[in-house]
Amino acid sequence: MEAQHAERSDYPVKHRLGLVIGKFYPPHRGHKLLIDAATAQSEQAVVLVCAKSTDTIPGDLRGQWLQEIHPKARVMVIDDRYDENDSRVWAENTIHWLGRAPDVVFTSEDYGDRYSELMGSKHILVDRTRERVPISGRAVRIDPYANWDYIEPAVRGWFAKRICVLGAESTGTTTLAKALAERLQTSWVEEYGREYSEKKLAQKDPVWRTEEFTAIAAEQTRREDGAACKANRVLICDTNAFATVLWHRRYMGSHSSAVEEIARRGKCDLYLLTGDEIGFVQDGLRDGEHIRHEMHRWFEKALAAQAVPWQIVRGSHERRLREAVSLTKSLFQGSAWSPKIEGV
Repeated sequence: MEAQHAERSDYPVKHRLGLVIGKFYPPHRGHKLLIDAATAQSEQAVVLVCAKSTDTIPGDLRGQWLQEIHPKARVMVIDDRYDENDSRVWAENTIHWLGRAPDVVFTSEDYGDRYSELMGSKHILVDRTRERVPISGRAVRIDPYANWDYIEPAVRGWFAKRICVLGAESTGTTTLAKALAERLQTSWVEEYGREYSEKKLAQKDPVWRTEEFTAIAAEQTRREDGAACKANRVLICDTNAFATVLWHRRYMGSHSSAVEEIARRGKCDLYLLTGDEIGFVQDGLRDGEHIRHEMHRWFEKALAAQAVPWQIVRGSHERRLREAVSLTKSLFQGSAWSPKIEGV
């Protein structure tokens, strides 16, 4: 059965059931071209994601990304336990998974002819030579930062490096986080705990409760995850849920398993701890001058007990910023891409 080619956007024929199958490891713009062709030419397009337990990016997550990118398609994740060269086994299983044979199969691979023929389906070949979208999943896995333009925002959020600036009160965390993001020409996430505290103060509510810290940690993480999808390869965070664990200890005098669990699920590639050698500045909200140096030691001890790389930054603002920029560059060693530093 000779494959047809799909290279136009105005498709006159609508097939009842179209299929796209692959690893999508991870999804990239070549996959988007393929799935867009299927949704344009099919009344219903199904995307089968083949996932192995050994994949470094979980299959369910790849399925979620594809569903977000292609809301009109039906995305299914299947357990890939089969010989990839056995077209007959794949054809038989595909009919079982779908409940029927697809009318048309869209691929960018040579296997598509035999696989489609065994199901009695038409095969449409899309950009087999990769001229329209010159990328592969392997290339993205090896160096996602050099291939950033070939991946969608949802996928970028997974690969974006995250740097968290944290520290005790009035140690310059916000100043450094904002300046670092500007220097790196990327996004930053402000401290939600401060926003929450301002509202709490306005309501004249002096009593803190554990559930408030749980909500702060969850919202901080949610905002980080959203901002990571829009970041330029690296996201700067002004504190995170890991820090909220210590702020709970500061105000409640104990640890919270709920906050700690949120912190464990969070992502971070580098912690920058701002030094406490600078003077305390009262901004109308701060109340911890008496405990600031002790809290700095809490941060040091907590960071030393976890696995993410961390560094204390001290001195003038410019010195801290230079060191932060240098540490950020080190996160991209091995990539063909390196940060373009604003003002350098």
